[in-house]
Amino acid sequence: MTQLEKLKKLLGIALEDDSKDFLLKFALEDVEQIVKDYCHIKEIPEALNTIVLKMAMDMYRNENLGEEESSLGSVSSISEGDTSVSYRSVASEVKDSLIMDYKTQINRYRKLVW
Repeated sequence: MTQLEKLKKLLGIALEDDSKDFLLKFALEDVEQIVKDYCHIKEIPEALNTIVLKMAMDMYRNENLGEEESSLGSVSSISEGDTSVSYRSVASEVKDSLIMDYKTQINRYRKLVW
């Protein structure tokens, strides 16, 4: 069974439904790259495949992939005089939280880089 098929099953999407395949592949590829960059590795070890699937599920659910409009994100600052509101980037928050949620499991595969 491929990673895409496993991800579809975990998300409750029928295997024959290919309407979300592009978004699911994107989530898998993005998560794999995040893990590779964080761990400083070129290939995902077999032992990390489950973590990659879990992270791809989180990314797919949290980033509302496939939605034309994105949410603004959380407020980073507010000013009252002449009213000013700043928002954090949702994409960077999601990626940071993905690593933080699985950091202890991923750290075993992280290589030291000078």
